[in-house]
Amino acid sequence: MIRPLSISLSFFLLFTVPSFAQEQSAPLRLTLLDAIHRGLQANLGVLVAETRVQEAAAISERRQSLLLPRVQIQTPVAVQSHSLKAMGISVPGLPLPDVVGPYSTYEARAYADLSVVDLQALHALRGARESTSAARSDYQDARDLVIRSVATLYLSSQSQFAEVMAAESRVDTAQTLLKVATDQRDAGVATGIDVLRAQVQLANEKQSLVQSRNRAKSSLLVLARNVGISPGTGIELAERLEFRPVNSVTAETVLPQALASRPDYQSLTRQRAALDEQLRASRSRYLPKLDATGNYGGIGRTLASMRGTELAQLSLTFTVFDRDREGEAREIESQMRRLERQMNDARLGVEQELHQAMLDLDSAAEEVSVAGAGLDLAQKEVDLAQLRFGQGVTNNVEVISAQDALSRAQQNQIVALTHHADARISLARALGNTEANYAEILEGH
Repeated sequence: MIRPLSISLSFFLLFTVPSFAQEQSAPLRLTLLDAIHRGLQANLGVLVAETRVQEAAAISERRQSLLLPRVQIQTPVAVQSHSLKAMGISVPGLPLPDVVGPYSTYEARAYADLSVVDLQALHALRGARESTSAARSDYQDARDLVIRSVATLYLSSQSQFAEVMAAESRVDTAQTLLKVATDQRDAGVATGIDVLRAQVQLANEKQSLVQSRNRAKSSLLVLARNVGISPGTGIELAERLEFRPVNSVTAETVLPQALASRPDYQSLTRQRAALDEQLRASRSRYLPKLDATGNYGGIGRTLASMRGTELAQLSLTFTVFDRDREGEAREIESQMRRLERQMNDARLGVEQELHQAMLDLDSAAEEVSVAGAGLDLAQKEVDLAQLRFGQGVTNNVEVISAQDALSRAQQNQIVALTHHADARISLARALGNTEANYAEILEGH
């Protein structure tokens, strides 16, 4: 079991509002989930990644259009003259005018063409669709990174405010000690040096409190900037730093699921699939293409004399020589080898992150347990030292020494809780599918 914080620190963690928030009217109470939601809406990397998905989808749509019928209508009206002499038209013994016309021509015609068989265009379309899927994975990865970043910033603020509250509890304790020392001196039990020591201790704790508050306010400014909130907006953290256990898993069991869920790894696999289709498209450049074309419309010297004409045609096209295809194939194969090496490295990276997250979780949980026990002991030491000083058994050097030990124990507790929360964030990232699962892992829901 994790031992609770001292009564003094728990009281401030539960009920004390940061002093800077009291100075603002109606501060914005920000939960971790709210911060992540705002960060996803405001982050530039996410917005840019979204436009890349749209761009890839548009490219895929253009590739698809090459396999769909294309229809157009033309309605030319021409007034023209022709030189029979320039065209080489002559009739021996019959004089012909050099120029015929001007005369008018009216026409209205619909043209249609369709690629019946074009394997190169088909594989290019499939490759574009895989590239679109890769862009979507990159977009999801950008969102997951924002969740990781915002959660870390929120945790940093929680840690800083926990230090503020611990510093406030130490100031209260130092003020109590000063009062006891003053009363003891007035009663002739203690000396002036005891009061002076208590005053010095109080001054040190007040200075530590000022520094802690400044660091806490600075952490809120950084958090506000990264979640799209104006730095002038008053913010109050709605959640305090606390221990939240995580179900134990092994890296080997969750590795296949993590590889299938990690968008950065999936992006590489889809890029690899896109290159496969591009290579097939390159090899299809020598295969025959079958196209169907046709038109129908009317043509005549006047609108009244227009007569219907039509054309239907099938064309089989063979590429006999195309030197560019070999260079294109070598280029694609080189890109595929590079991606395969990146995928192998990414797989090892995912496995390392899982093992590290599990190791950090176990270590941090033990650290929290030890720190909790140490905090309880340090609090008992302070209570006992204050009792001995109040009874005149010893001077307040013992109390001040116990207060310093309590301060270290409080800091150890905050650091341990921070390490465990950061390990939970790392685990959420390592497992993949962060956006769908972060509430369960980070919030313990």
